[in-house]
Amino acid sequence: MAKDKFSDQASYYAAYRPGYPEELIEYVVGFVKNKDLAWDCATGNGQVASLLAKHFKRILATDISQNQLAKARSLENIFYSFAPAESTAFPDDSFDLITVAQAYHWFNFTAFEKEARRVGKPGSVVAIWGYNLMQCGEPAIDELVRYLYKDVVGPYWDAERKYVENDYRDAPFNFEPLPTADFAMKVEWSRNHVLGYMRSWSAVQNFIKAEGFDPVNETEEKLSILWEANELKQFQFPVFLKLGRIQK
Repeated sequence: MAKDKFSDQASYYAAYRPGYPEELIEYVVGFVKNKDLAWDCATGNGQVASLLAKHFKRILATDISQNQLAKARSLENIFYSFAPAESTAFPDDSFDLITVAQAYHWFNFTAFEKEARRVGKPGSVVAIWGYNLMQCGEPAIDELVRYLYKDVVGPYWDAERKYVENDYRDAPFNFEPLPTADFAMKVEWSRNHVLGYMRSWSAVQNFIKAEGFDPVNETEEKLSILWEANELKQFQFPVFLKLGRIQK
């Protein structure tokens, strides 16, 4: 069963995580013939489900974090429920599209593949994607972000983080491959937004539980010297995508 790594910081996740670009969703949806029903697996606070809502008649969105689901975005054609990625109560041959955003690395790959093949319609599409460390192009700020990520909380990342760092290249994905493309999430954030985003990292929460203090506090002090509180800066997150089709 997939790990629940985000219940404790569900508020940070809902408030500070970046949104996915429309062009990514449109690219994925372009491979889907019928747009009756989509499953957004590990939906978190419904970021992807809400974007799919304009393309599909209905979206069923699941997660194993009740705290995340409680903060999910409500739309009339999205139906949220608690369920692990590897075992749902959905009927066979239900979905035209199955999506997993920034969560696939937490799954039991074999069990999820079996479940996706069961609930996906013949010819349906499975899309998984994630994003790596942000950059703003200012060396001093980028170095502070990298230092926190690698040197401070690096030992506190779960082993599954390696799949993200390698753009899911080593993650099993045994569906008929479809062409992929490169995307980026571009945001304009304040200093406080960046700090909130850092506090949503699972490694930061692992560090706090182990060491008893917040490692982002030191980064906050250093950033305050480099960055005015109300100033906005542009950041970019590289997005990686895998697409496949279910054949039965």
